Amino acid sequence: MDAEEPRRGKTGHMSPTDNELMEQVRDGRVERLAVLFERYQTMLYNFFLRLTGDRAASEDLVQEVFMRVLKYRAGYMGDSRFNVWLFQIARNAHVDHLRKRKAALPLDERFAETPGREPRPETVYEDGREAELVRRALDRLPAPKREILVLFRFQDLKLREIAEITGVQVGTVKAQVHRALKDLGRIYLELRQGRAS
Repeated sequence: MDAEEPRRGKTGHMSPTDNELMEQVRDGRVERLAVLFERYQTMLYNFFLRLTGDRAASEDLVQEVFMRVLKYRAGYMGDSRFNVWLFQIARNAHVDHLRKRKAALPLDERFAETPGREPRPETVYEDGREAELVRRALDRLPAPKREILVLFRFQDLKLREIAEITGVQVGTVKAQVHRALKDLGRIYLELRQGRAS
């Protein structure tokens, strides 16, 4: 379902759209943020989990996003879709998280090659050898390429929405997705053939 289409609530009444809810939050009805939290917490958690591979950090980042939504609510204009605005905030929260983590590392570790994460049993999409290889290949992509693929493939955002989130042209996003998929395929084949560990 489109995030901006009215939704039917449990009583059969039409629920407000995400934009309408955020406009209410902006205008002082901050309790309405709970509805947006319910609608987006799982999606954001999965977004962060695919980027960080860390459940606790992902939970913290979801909380951080909604704290920022509350903090910056007065700046919400409603010109673009709520989910685009939300993912811009999520993306910034992730960048800040990476900066803090990098600053906490000793200097010699900051410049070391990032080791691949060990396989971890988590959710249904990771079941089976093929899914595990795809996950490991995704983990080995540089953060910007991993982010673009997570937004495109796993969050099902359209190219124009990703362009709005990242602040680049649609053609650039299309090229970035293409390059990221190509790199993902190469890494996947290396893992499958046992050339990468």
